[in-house]
This record gives sequence, structure tokens and C-alpha cells, in this order.
Amino acid sequence: MKANDTNYIQRLQQQKEDALEFIVDKYLPLIKGITCKVLIPLNNKGVIEECINDIFLSIWDHSKKFQGDSNDFKKWICAIAKFKAIDYYRKVNKQIEFTSNTLDLNTEKSIEDELIILEDRMELIKLINQLEPMERDIFIMKFFLGIKTEEISIKLGLTKASIDNRIYRGKKKLNKKASNLKLGENGI
Repeated sequence: MKANDTNYIQRLQQQKEDALEFIVDKYLPLIKGITCKVLIPLNNKGVIEECINDIFLSIWDHSKKFQGDSNDFKKWICAIAKFKAIDYYRKVNKQIEFTSNTLDLNTEKSIEDELIILEDRMELIKLINQLEPMERDIFIMKFFLGIKTEEISIKLGLTKASIDNRIYRGKKKLNKKASNLKLGENGI
């Protein structure tokens, strides 16, 4: 027996390799799209491919935990892809090293300007990581993944107004924390 549209979930849960091949064939474009949307700013195809492989490995390893139909399965693997890609993004951003090869010396911006922009981006990520988990997830979905407020509200089971309020409060918190950082630097 081979995996098809009606039995691939059960066969995957039984750890049948043909089910994994079926899932890769069926969902690779979706997984690749989600992964690329998160990781494309890193400009590293190797990291994207490694992440996609890791996503399918996670699906394989955790398939017995899945309960639901094929629509739920699609949502489940999309969530795995999104969070795995975000994990990779964070991991790679922590490992950034500055070398003369990574900075383009022929641009109008100086090396100092490039470093300031990169430091600002890192500080923003650090600030977002200090938010409450729900607010952090909302910010990542809204501003890094470009998901619409309506979709976020459906995914998190909150009203659109609640999402908008959390974004507003989160922006105020980030602004206050960023202002405190700048005050601290000037006082030194």
C-alpha cells in the first residue's frame, strides 16, 4: 500500500517512508514559501534548505502527536514551519560575525553606518524578545511574516480589536524601552 490523499496521515504516524515522500511532494512549495518569507533577509540559501529539511524531520518525529484531518494537518505543518524558521532566524542572527567580506565597501554608506544599522536591527530583535510571549508572537507574525491582523486573530483565537490593542501597547513598550536605552547611552 502506498500513501495517498486519504491515508498519508495514518501512514506517516506509522513511520512509513512513502508517507513522508508524499508529504514532501505535496507540501514542499508551502513549507518553502513560509521558510523563505522568514529567512530571506539572511540571504543564505544553505540555511533555508537546512531549515526546510529540519521542518520535515520535525514533522516525521512528531507525527504521532498529531490528531485531526488533512486541513488540520496543513495548519499543523505550517505552524511547525513558521516557528522552526523563526528559531533558525534567531540562531543565525546570534552568530553573525563581521568580516570585511560581508560588508560592501563600494556603497555610499560607510562601514560605521553599516554597523550602526546592523546593531539597531539586533537591538530591535532583543527588545521584541523582551515582550510577553503573546505580544512577541503577534509582532513576529505581523511585522516579520507580514500576516494580516485578521489572520492573526483567527490563529490566536483573539478578536481583531484585541490584536490591534496588543500591537499598540507593544509598540509603546518597545518605544519606552528603546528610549531608556538611548538615555542610558547618553548618560555614560
